[in-house]
Amino acid sequence: MNGLSHSLFRFALVGLSLGFFSSLSSRAADRPNVILIYSDDQGSIDLGCYGSKDLQTPHLDRLAEKGLRFTRMYSPSAICSASRAGLLTGRMPVRAGVPGNVPSLKGKKGMPTSEVTIAEMMREAGYATGHVGKWHLGYTPETMPNGQGFQTSYGHMGGCIDNYSHFFYWNGPNRHDLWRNGTEIWEDGEFFGDLMVREANAFIEANKAKTFFLYWAINFPHYPLQGTAKWREVYKNLEEPRGMYNAFVSTMDEMIGEIIAKVDALGIRENTLIIFQSDHGHSTEERTFWSGGNPGPYRGAKGCLFEGGLRVPSIVSHPGKLPENEVRDQLAVGVDWFPTLAEWCDLSLPGKKLDGKSLVPILKSASATTPHKEVYWQLGGGKQPQWVVQKEGWKLLGNPRDTNRRPSDLKEERILVNLTNDIGETKNLAEQHPEKVTELEKVRTAFLDSLK
Repeated sequence: MNGLSHSLFRFALVGLSLGFFSSLSSRAADRPNVILIYSDDQGSIDLGCYGSKDLQTPHLDRLAEKGLRFTRMYSPSAICSASRAGLLTGRMPVRAGVPGNVPSLKGKKGMPTSEVTIAEMMREAGYATGHVGKWHLGYTPETMPNGQGFQTSYGHMGGCIDNYSHFFYWNGPNRHDLWRNGTEIWEDGEFFGDLMVREANAFIEANKAKTFFLYWAINFPHYPLQGTAKWREVYKNLEEPRGMYNAFVSTMDEMIGEIIAKVDALGIRENTLIIFQSDHGHSTEERTFWSGGNPGPYRGAKGCLFEGGLRVPSIVSHPGKLPENEVRDQLAVGVDWFPTLAEWCDLSLPGKKLDGKSLVPILKSASATTPHKEVYWQLGGGKQPQWVVQKEGWKLLGNPRDTNRRPSDLKEERILVNLTNDIGETKNLAEQHPEKVTELEKVRTAFLDSLK
């Protein structure tokens, strides 16, 4: 090859390379930003758009008007850590190695590092990844957010904090829990809600010219119920603990409104997918004054697998890309967001087995069918965990508890209900339909076999 030919050959290669990388750059630019907002201990119908009559949530109601609202969205679990593990990995929590809560103690490991998170998948594709708020999936460097795919992280690592001192008071000794990128920091007396808004907006501002994924795990309305003075005044005549709970939910709604306003002000709303969802049902624990949240027609609450523990408010919005002011009644599960985001953002899925299914067909059309023929949940490990199988309207609960009733222990080892005509799960049909019990127990066995 003479000098001229060689030069032309190199020029052609460079041209091909530039075209290739230009194509990659264009593909990345076409991908949307994603803001995934996960609330904490929010009742099944605790939003105005879900029918609540005593609760003001204008910003989330507006988000639902600008997008889709699910009526049969189920959490991956009815407890905090497990739900978050399922959300972030696309795998049911028992498969992801987090069947229950992770200890809120420094030095305690959480979700196995072998799991692949949404953040890792998106970071691999060039997304800027940020975490703000609650974590509760591990308290060692490798299991904290920066070890699980997040380039930046701000928040608390344990299950809950006081929103002014940022101390964990659940059990002693009392301990401070506020971190930035794995380093403990102190912002005494500053309201954690305001701090989260500050950090979320700063992350969005810093990455406005890029493509970003923000996981905002709001610790509201988890106890302690610390709504702002403005909203406590609004609900001062409402019976407690509902008044305190509502003040906290409305405070959260106002914070979310600030984030959406930031996205609007930057002119990136049409290129930003926003998902809002609760991690599970409302708390009936002593530290939340035995209730406050509202499950509506559903039985149960946080910590059990009746509908009130698992069925959660869920909204998704992407103006110009998704239908607006529509409802989706198909069965969906929080583990579905992992493969849904992979498809929506044109990302490569990891090689691990996923339990989640892409909801993109459902997002696009109300007539699409649920991708789930059957679903298995398990809460806790050991020999007698709570578990549930749901298939074609039938639901079988094993070792059930009802945390919305005291005492919560039930005598039945199996409760079979038909949700089609008994949404309140009031009638145990196990004795009437033993063949259905056997059928659903086989679904459980098959799932457990898939873990081996």
